[in-house]
Amino acid sequence: MAGATASDAHPTMGVKIFSAGAAACLADVVTFPLDTAKVRLQIQGECRTSSAVRYKGVLGTITTLAKTEGPMKLYSGLPAGLQRQMSFASLRIGLYDTVQELFSAGREATLGSKILAGLTTGGVAVFIGQPTEVVKVRLQAQSHLHGPQPRYTGTYNAYRIIATTEGLTGLWKGTTPNLMRNVIINCTELVTYDLMKGVFVNNKLLADDLPCHFVSALIAGFCTTLLSSPVDVVKTRFVNSSPGQYTSVPNCAMAMFTKEGPTAFFKGFVPSFLRLASWNVIMFVCFEHLKRELMKSRQTVDCTT
Repeated sequence: MAGATASDAHPTMGVKIFSAGAAACLADVVTFPLDTAKVRLQIQGECRTSSAVRYKGVLGTITTLAKTEGPMKLYSGLPAGLQRQMSFASLRIGLYDTVQELFSAGREATLGSKILAGLTTGGVAVFIGQPTEVVKVRLQAQSHLHGPQPRYTGTYNAYRIIATTEGLTGLWKGTTPNLMRNVIINCTELVTYDLMKGVFVNNKLLADDLPCHFVSALIAGFCTTLLSSPVDVVKTRFVNSSPGQYTSVPNCAMAMFTKEGPTAFFKGFVPSFLRLASWNVIMFVCFEHLKRELMKSRQTVDCTT
């Protein structure tokens, strides 16, 4: 990322990938209840029965979930979420600098090379991590209140049932909207963070430390949520849908628009922002710290040997 100092200069690609994966997993553990609340709010409106539980706001959704289905329901799908971060975030974030250097061809990175790097790493990561996204969303959306038997009893049960009933392609269901979503998120999140960090450090407004990382990540979180929300809602609805419920991604989007209006595309915006902003802050702060500490440890080992 921009503004590297001597203490954290030139971390290796392996260090970046490991640091990104570990930091993303930590951020996911802390913010997962917000993500679950976001999913429940996004799918609300599909079930019109009078007995359906209604969720209102972030805290209201979390409280209702904890009361009606138990506190552990807030972490339903966490194993798949961690698998997603290890296969997804580690690549899209850990490879960003390396790919950016390839596109800039040794010259100073431009906005264009930053965007291309975000597009490339985000796209590759989606195809690799999509099965974990499908399982995570379905487990988060699953409620025992809507039937005597849950669709899935656990993470690996979900993988097996989806693969056997929907085919292997079922594990890559919703790849198109998820690709659109994550390309937007990856570009906006990483490029905004990189640019803001560069502005703060290069103009000596903030040093390359915790306050700079915190503010840059917060700004990146807001911009990312604003741009990605419509695609995120469509992705969640389509991924969670039963076979045949929607004929295509555009059909899903059109059904939302005609039945619930344009505001449906911003359902769950507040928990999305709270989750993404807090996730960004935790991830980027830990990512920067881990990179520095790992490089210091490596330098210490090199000196002793």
